[in-house]
Amino acid sequence: MDHELRDAERRLQAAQVASDVPELDRLLDDRLIFTGPDGRLYSKADDLRVHREGTQVIDSLDEEHLDVVVAGDTGVTWFLGRLTGSIDGTPFDARMRYTRTWIRDDARGWRILAAHASVV
Repeated sequence: MDHELRDAERRLQAAQVASDVPELDRLLDDRLIFTGPDGRLYSKADDLRVHREGTQVIDSLDEEHLDVVVAGDTGVTWFLGRLTGSIDGTPFDARMRYTRTWIRDDARGWRILAAHASVV
């Protein structure tokens, strides 16, 4: 099961770089709460909107390390890596840590319920 969650995490990374809104919609639970590096809380709708509108653009996402733990239908991923891109036209280049809590069911597979990002 660990490999399935690792695959879901990597699909998420690819969808973020591509701003693939349909894939992000599949991977994010409707109840998603994301704590951004600014400490503010964001919803699934917020996340999809910034990709749809091009407000957030990720030019590159380089994974340095990924840890995965699965306990039944719940999993956690810890991503460490460098991201470059822009937010509202302002470029960024940051080494980031993301902690994501995932839930799984047979109908929809793995989806992110909660996430937190920090600049490292």
